[in-house]
Amino acid sequence: MSKKILIVDDEPNIVISLEFLMKKEGFEVAVATDGDEALAKVAEFNPDLLLLDVMMPKKSGFEVCEALRADPDRAGLLIVMLTAKGRDTEVAKGLAIGADAYVTKPFSTKELVVKVKDMLGLA
Repeated sequence: MSKKILIVDDEPNIVISLEFLMKKEGFEVAVATDGDEALAKVAEFNPDLLLLDVMMPKKSGFEVCEALRADPDRAGLLIVMLTAKGRDTEVAKGLAIGADAYVTKPFSTKELVVKVKDMLGLA
């Protein structure tokens, strides 16, 4: 069974490229474009890993991460935060609230695929 990835980003170009890339790697992919939709899609799609943008409408990636970490049913969900905010304080905050990894934009798609596969135990 293929692993499921939920891509959460409000930037269409990033969504398109990540969706293409992850499908090409054999993952089952779903997309959400804001924080509220992300939480609904997690419940519906039950992903193994979340690629989560920080700055989004409705709920930020930080808020989504906190909500998911507060849910015992989502304890095993891997969360990779994607953001243009790469300051140490932002990275520390993301990791402190429960993100498993933090990737700053622009990022190497090749490195992101390696990280995702590694986190899912597929490397």
